[in-house]
Amino acid sequence: MLERRKYERTPTSIRVEITHPAFGTLVGFTRDISDGGAQVGLESTPVPPVGTVVSVKFHKIVGPINLEPVEMKIVHCNRNVIGLMFMPR
Repeated sequence: MLERRKYERTPTSIRVEITHPAFGTLVGFTRDISDGGAQVGLESTPVPPVGTVVSVKFHKIVGPINLEPVEMKIVHCNRNVIGLMFMPR
C-alpha cells in the first residue's frame, strides 16, 4: 500500500479538549500526533460531522500544553475516533 502521509506520526496519549459552540466541549486522548494533525479517541458520542472546525487544547498531567486553543478541522471519523488536521494560521 502506498503511504500518502506527509508527516511522521508519533504514538502518544495526551488529554484533549475539543470545543465548538454547537456541541460544547468533548474530552478525549490522542492516539498519535504529527505536524499535520492528531488522531483522537473521544470519551463520548455523538461526534461532530466531518468538516467541522473546532478549538483544541492539549493538556499534560499538570497543565496545558497550549494556553490558547488551536483551530483544527475534523477530517475523518470512525465511531468515537476522529482525525484532526491543524488549520493554517
